[in-house]
Amino acid sequence: MKRERNVISDATDTEDEDLLDVLLKMHKGEGVPTSLELDSIKGVILDLFGAGGETSATTLDWAMSELLRHPSALERAQSEVRSVLKGKPTVIDEDVKKLPYVQNVIKETLRLHCPMPLLPRLSQADCTVLGYDIPKNTKLLVNAWALGRDPKYWDDPDAFKPERFKVHAVDYKGTELEYMPFGAGRRQCPGTMFGIANVELCLANLLYHFDWKLPQGVKPNKLDMSELFGVTIRRKNQLFLHPILQIPLPAA
Repeated sequence: MKRERNVISDATDTEDEDLLDVLLKMHKGEGVPTSLELDSIKGVILDLFGAGGETSATTLDWAMSELLRHPSALERAQSEVRSVLKGKPTVIDEDVKKLPYVQNVIKETLRLHCPMPLLPRLSQADCTVLGYDIPKNTKLLVNAWALGRDPKYWDDPDAFKPERFKVHAVDYKGTELEYMPFGAGRRQCPGTMFGIANVELCLANLLYHFDWKLPQGVKPNKLDMSELFGVTIRRKNQLFLHPILQIPLPAA
């Protein structure tokens, strides 16, 4: 961070600025109405690369697991990617918005396998919720995992159905409280869009370039989906797949 501060001290061109450049300018109070402490900047960067990286990898793992467990969904997602991007060397950021079913696969994966199952909060004042008195400064845990599987809000809640999001239109902003894999409000995860973009691009490329098969003898409906509970909910056992190259990868 010290090296980055020295680099931007003499910089005048803003076209190549990255997030850290902007945050450090806010720390210096350059052209902004407020300033940031260095500890706050460190916290944002930690959330982006720590929480964002871990949740992205976990979500991608679960998405591939669900697709291999549901061959019809895998075929539909793969068909969408290859028909929309036919002839292109690879999938880039701008292509993802043309892949609504793939995006819905990720939404459904996050509903069933919320990366952060328990969202910590702290009450700002004394309040009463559903008859329970909650004193100020009480630590609370919101069970986002249970919300994503609540039959009050979701039809057939334990089933993997990406198409449900064509009707049940929700986003990642946490405005619909039955679906908030990254939290809600001002304390929502700051790395949400960073993490989602990573998963969308990675999954689309995996589906575009490769066919995927389970190891010999493993049937889709018998694929182990055991969870390991922790800060994130990961697969208990590693996912092993056979990739079959169909569309050559672009030269490095």
